[in-house]
Amino acid sequence: MSQKLENQLNLALETPEEVREETLNLNVGYDPGAKTWELIVKYNGDPATLGRRVDSGEASAPRNRGESLALEDTQILVEPLIAGYAILTVPEALVDEVSANPQIEYVEKPKNFYFVQEGPSARACIAGVTARDPFLSGAGVLVAVIDSGIAYQRSEFRKEDGSTRIRYFWDQTITPDGMAQDIGESGLSGQFQGFRETRLPGPPQGFFEGAEFDADWINETLALPTEAERWERMPTIDVSGHGTAVAGIAAASRTTSYQGVAPEADLLIVKLGGDNGDLTGYSKTTEILRAVTYCVKKAQELERPLVINLSFGNTYGAHDGSTLLERFLDNAAEIGRCVICVGSGNEGNSSGHVAGKLTGKRMIDLAIAGFERHLSVQLWKYYGDQFRILLRAPGGTTASLMPERQDTSGGGYALRVEDARILVYFGEPTPYSASQEIYLELLPQEPGTFLQEGIWRFLLEPVRIVTGAFSFYLPSAVTRNRGTGFLEPTPERTLTIPGSASKVITVGAYDPAFEAYADFSGRGYGMTNALGERMGYGTAKPDLVAPGVGILAPDVLGGYSYDTGTSFSTPIVSGSAALLMEWGIVRGKDPYLYGEKIKAYLRGGAQPIRGETIYPNEKVGFGSVCASESIP
Repeated sequence: MSQKLENQLNLALETPEEVREETLNLNVGYDPGAKTWELIVKYNGDPATLGRRVDSGEASAPRNRGESLALEDTQILVEPLIAGYAILTVPEALVDEVSANPQIEYVEKPKNFYFVQEGPSARACIAGVTARDPFLSGAGVLVAVIDSGIAYQRSEFRKEDGSTRIRYFWDQTITPDGMAQDIGESGLSGQFQGFRETRLPGPPQGFFEGAEFDADWINETLALPTEAERWERMPTIDVSGHGTAVAGIAAASRTTSYQGVAPEADLLIVKLGGDNGDLTGYSKTTEILRAVTYCVKKAQELERPLVINLSFGNTYGAHDGSTLLERFLDNAAEIGRCVICVGSGNEGNSSGHVAGKLTGKRMIDLAIAGFERHLSVQLWKYYGDQFRILLRAPGGTTASLMPERQDTSGGGYALRVEDARILVYFGEPTPYSASQEIYLELLPQEPGTFLQEGIWRFLLEPVRIVTGAFSFYLPSAVTRNRGTGFLEPTPERTLTIPGSASKVITVGAYDPAFEAYADFSGRGYGMTNALGERMGYGTAKPDLVAPGVGILAPDVLGGYSYDTGTSFSTPIVSGSAALLMEWGIVRGKDPYLYGEKIKAYLRGGAQPIRGETIYPNEKVGFGSVCASESIP
C-alpha cells in the first residue's frame, strides 16, 4: 500500500485483472491491451521529470505536440494540465515506482461520470434583463459545454446569417482514421460507411486524442449540399442528445419558437470520450480534466470571459471537496475570468446514501435486487473513531469486516460470505482529507452470475467514539438495478461529485409547476460539512436551484423535448452567469465580475422557494436563481 495512492487505486493494484474486470469501478482507467494505467497526479516542479523512474537518469525531450511529454525510455506519457495537475499513462508494473517520485504529491485513478438527466423558464427571471433594459444576450462571453456533443447543424447554434456560433468544437471520440467511435451506435445508413477521403484536423495543441474543428471548418461543412458530405467532412454526432439540450438551454439563438438564456454568447463545445451512446453514458475523470484545461486555455487565447457547464456527477468520494477532480476545478475556477457551474446530481431520492452519528449499536439494511452483477459500498468516517463492522448476508452468515489485527488500519483483503466474494479495503487519511474510507466491492462467487438477492445488513458497534459521524454511499442510481438501495436512506448530503467542490457554483433543481424543491435533486449541506460538522454559510451546497422539471430543450431530431434533471437546471444558471459577465466585463460595469463574485451576486439575487423557510439549506441553498435580481 502506498499512501500517495488513493484507496480505490491501491485496491485495484492489489486485485487480479480478471477480478477487476467483473467490477464497475476497479478497472476504470486501465488499458488491458497495453497493460497501462491512466493516472491523475498532483505534482510540483518540472512536469518533464514526472515520468522519471526513481532509479533512472534524465527524462527525454518533449514530444512534438504542445507541452505533453513522452518519456520513451520508461514508456510513460505525461500530459501536463493546469494548476499543478497532470495525467500520466504508466505501465502497471511501474505505478509504484513512478509514484515514488518526490515531485508527485498524490495519485488517483479515473472514475466514470454519469449524466444527471431525469426551455428555460420565466421563473428564472431571465426576461427581466433580456427583453428590456439592459437587454443582455451573453454577447462577448464564451459558454463552454462539456458533454455528449452537439447537433451543430441546428439553427439554434447559428447566427442570423447562417454561420456557426461555435468558436471551437473538440470531439474527443474521433479516432485517428477519422471515424467517430460511436458510429456503430448511431444508426446511420450505409451511405455514411466506407473509407474516408477527407483528412480531418488533429487534436488541439497539447493533446493527443480526437479532432478540433474551428468555426471556419464548421462553416465550410454547413455549406455542403448533402448530409453525407457533411458527415464525411465532420463525422461527429450527439448520440444521446444530452449535450444538444444542455447547450440549447444555456445559449440557443433566438428563433420563432425558442431562445436560450444567453442567445448571443459564443460556444465552446467538447464532446467527451467514453460511452455516450445513451442517456446513462459515461466519461472518465481524465477526459473531463483535459476538457476543462482546453476550455480555460481557449478562453485565455481568445481573451474572453468563460462559463463552463458540467452536467454530470459521480458518488465516489468523501463529498468534502477532497478528490483531485474537485481540487482541480477549484484551481481552474481561479484562472482567468472564469466561472464553473456544476449540477448537484439526481441522487436525492435514489436510496443510495445513509448517514448518522454512532452512539450505540446501529444496523444498516441494504436491499440488493435481482440480477445485480456487482456492487460497491463506501463507508466514510472520522479517522479517530473506531467501529466494529459486521456484515450479515441474506442467508444469515455473518463476517467481520475489521479482523482483530493490528495491520488493518490500511490495506485490503478478500472475504467469502455465502455466495459472494467481498473485496475490503481500509484506507487512511490523505494529505487532502481527514476522513477514513472503508471500501467494499461485492461480487458473486462465480463470475458471470449474480449477487445474492435479499437484505444485507451492516452492524456498526462503537469501540472508541470521538464524533461518531459516518456516511455510506452506493454507486450512482443509473448503474444500479431498480430496488437496490438502503431501506432507510438519508437524503441529506446526496449531491454528486464534483458538485461538492468549493469554488464551483453548484446547482440543484426545483419543480416550476409547484414552485417546490424537486425530490430527486441532490442535497448538500446548509451550515455543516459532509461529516455533519458545523461550518460557515459560505460552504453551503447547493449554492442555488433552477427549474429542472419539464424543461423544453432542442433535441437531435430537429424538434424539442421536455427534459428533467439537474442536467437541465445547471445550464439555466450557466446562461445567467454569462448575462452577468456581459453586463460586468463586456460592458465595463464591473470588470471583476467572475469567479466567487459571480457566485455572490447569484446567491444575493436568489428568490425564496415555496416550503423553505431557512436559507441557506441543504435542499435549495440560497434559493432559486433570478438573473434580474442578481445585478446590483
